[in-house]
This record gives sequence, structure tokens and C-alpha cells, in this order.
Amino acid sequence: MYHLSQLEKQQIGLRLPKYLIEEIDSFTKEYNVNRTDIIIEAIKSYLQEQKTIKLYENLEKSAQEAKQIIEGKLPKSSLQDLINEL
Repeated sequence: MYHLSQLEKQQIGLRLPKYLIEEIDSFTKEYNVNRTDIIIEAIKSYLQEQKTIKLYENLEKSAQEAKQIIEGKLPKSSLQDLINEL
């Protein structure tokens, strides 16, 4: 969860292509929501998608490294090696 101070809103200036504003305005009328809510949800969705992509990329990299270790192409690391690396 977020701390109350993190939920405080701050106004920013934002320039968007006219066609996006028209789409947002059409959406606001159809679903009775405001621009701010749409933009907030779009940004949150985009950020979550990027985090998910990064997670899967890291998992893929880890799986490839594990496969190389199993195949003997990379040296095995001990727990202490991993701790020292951090």
C-alpha cells in the first residue's frame, strides 16, 4: 500500500495529441468519468505492463543461465558467491 503522503495529488502540465484528447473526451462522456481518472489508470496500466515485461525478461535470463550451468557451460555458484555478488 501507499503512504497517505504518496497519494497526494500534484498538478502537472501535459500536452497530448489532439486525437487522443478527442478519444479521451468521447470515453468520458460514454462512461461518465473524468479525464484525470482515465489518464491515471492508463499510466498505472502502462507502468504495470512494463514491470511485468521486465520481470519476464529477468526470468528468461535466469532460466538461460541455469540451463548453461546444468550443461556445464557456466561455473556453479555457491550461496556465498551469490551473497558476495550482491
